[in-house]
Amino acid sequence: MEQTEHSGARVVRGRNRIRTGDAEGADVRAHIQRVALDLFIEEGYDKTSLREIAEKLGVTKAALYYHFPTKDDIVASLIEDRIAAVDALLDWAAAQPRDSATRLEFIRRYSGLHDQFAHENVIRFFERNQTVVNTLPAGKRLREQMMRVFDLLTDPAESLAQQLRRAMALFSIHASWFLLRERPGTQEERRAAALEVAAELMSSADRVNASASASAAAPASAADPASDAASASAAVPASDAASASAAVPATDAASAEAAESLLGEDGQSQAQAEELDARHR
Repeated sequence: MEQTEHSGARVVRGRNRIRTGDAEGADVRAHIQRVALDLFIEEGYDKTSLREIAEKLGVTKAALYYHFPTKDDIVASLIEDRIAAVDALLDWAAAQPRDSATRLEFIRRYSGLHDQFAHENVIRFFERNQTVVNTLPAGKRLREQMMRVFDLLTDPAESLAQQLRRAMALFSIHASWFLLRERPGTQEERRAAALEVAAELMSSADRVNASASASAAAPASAADPASDAASASAAVPASDAASASAAVPATDAASAEAAESLLGEDGQSQAQAEELDARHR
């Protein structure tokens, strides 16, 4: 029986069994996952066999088969572990207020998943083996879970651009795991950079929402004074016009009556003059 140290645990390899120290179960399962995942990434999933994984572990294929009958079972277990970790975050978020602070804290906690040993390599594996992941039932569950995450981070009432900003905040966490992997800097620095970008995207979405709300409220608040001013300005000319229109006809009528009176008097005077003239003749 061979004993080696791996990740701080004493791994005991026998011909037909694998155990870490004196414990069976989760530690053994995690150890197999790590070794298999390394081979999947280095050699490729299709080119890696159970025999090669068993050889890397230093056990027989039968011992490996006891824990994972197929390679797909190993991949499915990796997906299930990730689903369980994200489910725990979603359960936490469900108990919090649905606001910007909760969304940002969810992003921060989500980014912490890659601090757990296998998660960064799991993302790398998913990136390179989409066909394998998509064909497994666990892969379907993973996609459905990601839609739940997007539902948490976005609001259907927001514009498509706003929803995309929030989705990209999550993608920035994923991008840091493979785009920045070969760049200078520590894992903590890469994580901090991803969180900075994610926070900027989420804050940008919040600012646009606030600006839109303010713009929508401004015309409503200004409408009453404008309406009052318009009414006042319209009322005065109307009053003046009414007065003018009423005054002019009145004046014209008075003038007409005076003219008729004068004409009547002139007509009477003329008649009397003619009568006197006739008498003198």
